[in-house]
Amino acid sequence: MSIKDLPLSLRPRERLLSCGAQSLASEELLAVLLRTGLPGRGVLDLASALLQEFKGLAGLLAARPQDLKRIKGLGPAKRAEIVAVMELARRAAAQELGQAPVFDSPTQLKHYAALHLAHLEHESFSVIYLDTRHRLIELQTLFRGTLSQASVYPREVVKEALARNAAALVLAHNHPSGVAEPSRADEYLTQTLKSALQLVDVRVLDHLVVGQGQVVSFAERGLL
Repeated sequence: MSIKDLPLSLRPRERLLSCGAQSLASEELLAVLLRTGLPGRGVLDLASALLQEFKGLAGLLAARPQDLKRIKGLGPAKRAEIVAVMELARRAAAQELGQAPVFDSPTQLKHYAALHLAHLEHESFSVIYLDTRHRLIELQTLFRGTLSQASVYPREVVKEALARNAAALVLAHNHPSGVAEPSRADEYLTQTLKSALQLVDVRVLDHLVVGQGQVVSFAERGLL
C-alpha cells in the first residue's frame, strides 16, 4: 500500500509530528527520510528493503555511498542524505561520550561500539581511548582479521594509547557469528593487554564484545 492510500493519522510523517519519532518503527523513520518510492514500489517497501539488505540499522549506519547503489531506486540525492544522517548519528554519540565520563551512560557506550562494529563481516578489534575523566578521546580500529580471528599486538595498543595521552581505555571487538558470548581467547587477550598497559599507567576499564543485537561487557560479567 502506498503512503498516499493511508489515512492521514497513519502516515509516518504525520505520526512523527503528532506523536513523536519514538512512535515510529525503523522502516517508517527511514521512509520519512526517503520521502518517495518507485513506480510500483512504495517508500515503506523501499525502506524495508534497505533495512533487510544491510541487516538492520547498525549495518545501514556503516553503509558507504557505493554500498547503497545496490538498492534500486536510490539515486545520488537519497544516498547522500542517508550517509549524512548516519554520520550525524555517529558524531552525536561521540559528542555525548566526549562530554561526560563514559560510565555515566554505559548503554550509550555499548551503542557507540555497536554502531562501529556490529555490521562487520570480519572480526575487527577497536580501542576506545579515554582521558583522565574517562571522557571519549577517540575510537580507533587497530586490527582486522578473518571471519574467526584477529591478531592483536599489545605493543601497538600501548603505543597508540601513549600517543593520545590516554589515561584509560575500553577494548571492543565484534563476533561476526553474531553471538556476543566472550571466548577463552577473549579473556586471555584482555588480561594480556591489561598487564601490558599497567606498565605505562593506562587502565583497561572494560572489554565489549559486539554481536547482533547484543553487546557483552567484561566489567559487568566480573571478568576484569
